Amino acid sequence: METIKVRDITKSDLKWNIEYIAERCTMCGSCVSTCTFGAIKAGVMRVDKIFSQNIKPDPQNTHKTIPVIKQVKTLANACVGCGMCAKVCPNDAIKPVRNTDDNRQTLMAHDAGPVKRGGRTNLNAQRTLDHIIVGRISQMTDPSLDSIRHTFDVRSPFGRVLPAKSLPFILKDGKLTMAHKAPPVQWIYPLIFSDMSIGALSTRAWEAVAMAVAYLNEKCGLPVRMSSGEGGMPSKLLESEQLKYMILQIASGHFGWNRIVKAIPKMKTDPAGVLIKIGQGAKPGDGGLLQAAKVAEHVQAIRGVPKATLSSPPNHQGLYSIEESVQKMHLSLNAAFGFRVPVAIKCAASATSVSVYNNLLRDPYQICGGFFIDGIQGGTGAANEISLDHTGHPIVSKIRDCYLAAVKQGLQGQIPLYGGGGIGMTGNAAADAFKMICLGANGVFVGKMLIQLLGCVGNEHGRCNACNTGNCPTGICTQDPRLVKRLDVEYGAERIVDYVLTFDKELRKLMAPIGNSSLPVGRSDALVSTDAAIAKQLGIQYVC
Repeated sequence: METIKVRDITKSDLKWNIEYIAERCTMCGSCVSTCTFGAIKAGVMRVDKIFSQNIKPDPQNTHKTIPVIKQVKTLANACVGCGMCAKVCPNDAIKPVRNTDDNRQTLMAHDAGPVKRGGRTNLNAQRTLDHIIVGRISQMTDPSLDSIRHTFDVRSPFGRVLPAKSLPFILKDGKLTMAHKAPPVQWIYPLIFSDMSIGALSTRAWEAVAMAVAYLNEKCGLPVRMSSGEGGMPSKLLESEQLKYMILQIASGHFGWNRIVKAIPKMKTDPAGVLIKIGQGAKPGDGGLLQAAKVAEHVQAIRGVPKATLSSPPNHQGLYSIEESVQKMHLSLNAAFGFRVPVAIKCAASATSVSVYNNLLRDPYQICGGFFIDGIQGGTGAANEISLDHTGHPIVSKIRDCYLAAVKQGLQGQIPLYGGGGIGMTGNAAADAFKMICLGANGVFVGKMLIQLLGCVGNEHGRCNACNTGNCPTGICTQDPRLVKRLDVEYGAERIVDYVLTFDKELRKLMAPIGNSSLPVGRSDALVSTDAAIAKQLGIQYVC
């Protein structure tokens, strides 16, 4: 018998256990070949059977060895519950089962490194948006609109919006002419596809999202924009007409920007904008991390790096104040594109978000084109659980505080507010977006929802969520060519397009009852809350 030590890892110590029925198994090997984490293997099992062949009882004991599928009991190869083995099994002989008695796992990192690296959580699932409903419905006093036949203007500004008295118009020879250039402003759809880089996503996943954006713009008439994420973009896309739908992101690592700068003279069109990422909601105060397993050859070429783990600094080096970021980065990036492209900033939601927004509103150059705030409930399975659980700030109150701070100064609407982090987390992104807009946002951005539409099997209860490992079983967050092939690009793009079209219909169905033809930015009177504390904090009506 094999020697067993009391500190050895057993099935009861792992988050997921493999439930296996040997009688159903045909040993086809599909489950073992499909498992990207090496959590199961082919093995043998001794079976003892007692039987009697005579009329009189004559028990005989036989021993037989049969082939079976066994679970690998190591942290490095721990099952993540993705369920791919159950999908490919022809006889329903195997499936992962959540182990509720796994509280020892966090103490047993051993040689596999921190077991809590990567994963989603349910710790902060109690969302403010779930306690807010649309309560002001137009009836006899304010007639509602027809959501099917009425014409709605569902667009938001992206860029610095000047007040009427500051517009550079002069009367010359009886004609209204511009004395100087005004800050660039684009009118876009209030749903932005958030920054997920080539490197974080597979080439097929990124292609599916980009294809969906192009289709929504060119065939559906919805001016949806997509952020590139840190790490640059392929040269073919930088030199194509589709660049006008892309928001180029520059983050603290500056990865990929050498290629972008070299491509500027060859660009057929300007990008939709530039987004300077200071921080993000999934890991505020922490830089991004792309492990070496995901730094494939094409990622090395785009980013100009060797095959190694790529760690972004926690902040932009050389920027020690908001004023410096405005002067150095905003001015230089605007100049790079001839002041034709709006430049925005993305920060993690925090107690200081209002201070940052106030400083941006006082920007003397009037070139800050947007303020993106990312809340604690954002992020994918690539973030640290310690950050997901214990760092950051809920997004709803920060959007509201920033909007009210601008209202007090009479500057609301000049720098558009966009919020993200958990939008659509509990089922309906359109309802979440509508509530955020009523509280002061000009729009929302989503990321995790996109990879779920592509086929991600991760959830808030610890299923899969191994995006950082490069072993994604659905081919979304991996650079392994064998796994990338599992993702159907066209089907993924179709699902994203279908979702956005439904989002658009539902957003109009919420605008119609309150009688708004355009986005109800700041119309908090349309909302009520079933929670007294939330109602008080946000300044909306409490109902019960």
